[in-house]
Amino acid sequence: MAGKKNTGKARGAKNQKNAAPKNDMATENTILNSEAASYVADTGKTTKKSVKASIDKKELPVVEKKPGDLPAVENKAEELPSENMAQDLPAADTNPGDLPAADQIKASPAKAETKTADSTDKKPVLAEKAADKKAACTQILPVGKISPRMPEGIEKRPVFSGNPYLPKMARVIEVIQETHNIKTLRLTLEEEEMENFVFEPGQVGQLSVFGVGEATFVINSPPSQKSWLQFSIMRAGELTESLHKVDAGDKIGLRAPLGNFFPYHEWKGKNVFFIGGGIGMAPIRTIMLHLLENKQDYGKISLLYGARSPKEMAYSYELDAWRNNPDLDCTLCIDNPYENWEHKVGLIPTVLEELHPAPENSVAVICGPPIMIKFTLQSLQKLGFEPQNIVTTLEKRMKCGIGICGRCNIGDRYVCVDGPVFTLAELDCLPPDL
Repeated sequence: MAGKKNTGKARGAKNQKNAAPKNDMATENTILNSEAASYVADTGKTTKKSVKASIDKKELPVVEKKPGDLPAVENKAEELPSENMAQDLPAADTNPGDLPAADQIKASPAKAETKTADSTDKKPVLAEKAADKKAACTQILPVGKISPRMPEGIEKRPVFSGNPYLPKMARVIEVIQETHNIKTLRLTLEEEEMENFVFEPGQVGQLSVFGVGEATFVINSPPSQKSWLQFSIMRAGELTESLHKVDAGDKIGLRAPLGNFFPYHEWKGKNVFFIGGGIGMAPIRTIMLHLLENKQDYGKISLLYGARSPKEMAYSYELDAWRNNPDLDCTLCIDNPYENWEHKVGLIPTVLEELHPAPENSVAVICGPPIMIKFTLQSLQKLGFEPQNIVTTLEKRMKCGIGICGRCNIGDRYVCVDGPVFTLAELDCLPPDL
């Protein structure tokens, strides 16, 4: 109880203590208002800062001007806009040419109506174009259709039965050192599996090193080669480093064939111009060799193959045979001059424009680094090639390889099943995620 009484007294004292400043503040406000009223009477000014400053100095400033001498802007009542300001303004001030763009619209109702009408007219046009593009893209990439490359009358290629994630055992029979960072592995399966293995040019396979991982590589031997499957691997990470360490006789995992393939059935009777850059020559090799084996079905077959230097050209042991093949018009190029180099010097897009292939009844096929593909596509369009006659491949990391994990999706498409081969017309229908 004693504690409560003491607390009550303390509260009373505290309230009295708090009341004093309020009284003092009231007194100060009274003095301030009195002096302010006196100051306003003498000067006609109501600026609080000026009043407070004069009180702090304990003297009022000497003002020579009278209220009637003050400029009109000082009069607060005159600063307020008139309700009929537009009517009060002189005609010259309402000239639309003297006003900002937004105000011109307000001052010119006819122009505003025209602009609104134009905007309204454009909306149906844009909507119609979007609908047309969607309809065209639905035909180019039918919804739910896997492997659009399969033409009528061609049976769907068989795949491994059983668990699709379970790799088959493949034995390495040969290792070829292509360049300082590219190796080619030739693999074979068990005898019966090898005999039954079929694939289309452009399809890929998942190679795995047990305990390390798995990655996607194109099968770059032609389908007619029944003794082995060939994969070229550029060293770029842990898995590719492990694949570079395997020797003949070692076993690795293989899941193949996966993905779609080059639409070579649609190229019959046409000229085909192949463009490969660096390791991008791997997928070009398989489809080019396949077309050369069936040359009677196609027109002129040409190859432009480029790399940074001769030392970075894969399949160097085959280049002479390609150049001497009467059915193949082969052009080689490197980025910069090199000792004893007797072929073209320059970037692939530049050399392509120098060669100037005719776009009529022709198809262009490009594979290589993304930056090379980007500028080569521009050169092909400059030369007059239509999007549906330009074919390329997408390099996007794939995980499952069968369109389940979603690792390689672009919109509602999966590179592992709908690609990796696409025409430029098909790419134009995909979201800009590349």
